Amino acid sequence: MFKNFISNCKESYNELVHKTTWPTGKELASSAVIVLVASLMIAVVVFLMDKCFQEIMQFIYPN
Repeated sequence: MFKNFISNCKESYNELVHKTTWPTGKELASSAVIVLVASLMIAVVVFLMDKCFQEIMQFIYPN
C-alpha cells in the first residue's frame, strides 16, 4: 500500500514537471481579465434580478 502511494506521488510529480504546459504571463493576464469581466457581468445581472424581484415583492406586498 505504501509503495503504491510513493509510486503515485512520483508519477504525479513527473506529470506535473514534464507533461504539463504552463501559461505565459501574457496568457495568464488575459485569462484573468476575462474572468474579471465575466464575474462583473454576472454580478450586474444578479443585482438587476434582485432589484426587479424586490420591486415585484413590494408591489404585491406593500408596506
